[in-house]
Amino acid sequence: MHRSSTSERHYLVAHPGAEMYGSDRVMLESVIGMVESGARVTVVLPQSGPLVDELRRAGADVEIVPTLVLRKSLLKPRNWGALVVGTVRGLRAAHRVLRSDRPDAVYVSTVTLPLWSVSAKLHRLRCLVHLHEGEQGASRLVKMGMYAPVLLADIVIVNSDFSRGVLRQAFRSVADRAVVIYNGVAGPESVAPARTTLTENVRLVYVGRLSPRKGPDLIVEALAELPGDIPEVHLDIVGNVFPGYEWFDEQLRDRINALGLNERVRMLGFRPDIWSTVEAADALVVPSRFDEPFGNTAVEGVIAGRVVLVSDTSGLREATADCDTALRFVPDDASAIARTIQDAVSRWAELAPRLDRNRTQAAERFSPRRYRLEIASQMAAVTNSK
Repeated sequence: MHRSSTSERHYLVAHPGAEMYGSDRVMLESVIGMVESGARVTVVLPQSGPLVDELRRAGADVEIVPTLVLRKSLLKPRNWGALVVGTVRGLRAAHRVLRSDRPDAVYVSTVTLPLWSVSAKLHRLRCLVHLHEGEQGASRLVKMGMYAPVLLADIVIVNSDFSRGVLRQAFRSVADRAVVIYNGVAGPESVAPARTTLTENVRLVYVGRLSPRKGPDLIVEALAELPGDIPEVHLDIVGNVFPGYEWFDEQLRDRINALGLNERVRMLGFRPDIWSTVEAADALVVPSRFDEPFGNTAVEGVIAGRVVLVSDTSGLREATADCDTALRFVPDDASAIARTIQDAVSRWAELAPRLDRNRTQAAERFSPRRYRLEIASQMAAVTNSK
């Protein structure tokens, strides 16, 4: 279908959650870009949450629709029944929405929504799939199954060269035509300067999901290993768990108590606005155990004018390239984190003066305005494609 002007276009956006973590914020920026281009946007979510109000403020319509979100737990044999039921229910819901809304194009946010590209193809609608995944360690067979929905996409966007490289291991031809668009990362309204000297307690912050994969427990273990000849180090943990991972929250709290760190570690839960907490910190830590396709949180730390301590892997390395106030450590190693904290403290007089320059460079490189324009351009391209 072809429209004569952008103002007549109607886009449908499918997204797997309604919270305000990294991929949710990226999708929100995508929607803002579409709305700013003059399009009408309807966002389909599987449940309500804080993201809904933000989307409506951005000018989008929101529909809560039963949607199959492909989690690893559904691939276990005992959950195959739920997978079949979810597939049938999701296809029916997608068919109903697409038949009634008749959008000009469908934007699928992540491959964890495998049914929307299928449904778009069945309705002869143009489809763009935006990949935020990068499972380097998975077998080629698993990668092919995970990325199969992109075979039906007219345009594929990936959030990093690393993500494209992982996609190439599954489907080389798709990876060769995929478009790399770095995430747009919004910063605080104003930046509070970092401390120039660390004469008292050092303050760290972790922002993100609480899960073994993300590794907040590694920072706790690192704190316990620090020597007594540096200022006492405190940690704020901002975030909560996925449903079903409550055991990890309990385990983390028990470990903090067992190590006698209750006075130095605060569990703050989810906060839609992270900036006051980041502003109160000297450094932000991104301790991911495994590959990350990108590093939104690491970029947030840089554009907030803070030192970033980051796992030396995959998209995290790419997101902090050319940033000399991002100190990297070996993944899944609490001792390496402890050594990096000590290194940051000992080099603070050298690092602090560089923060503003790195902040300016990162804010330009990962500008939300640049991101919105690129997404709007790709949506126009997929709508106009024959």
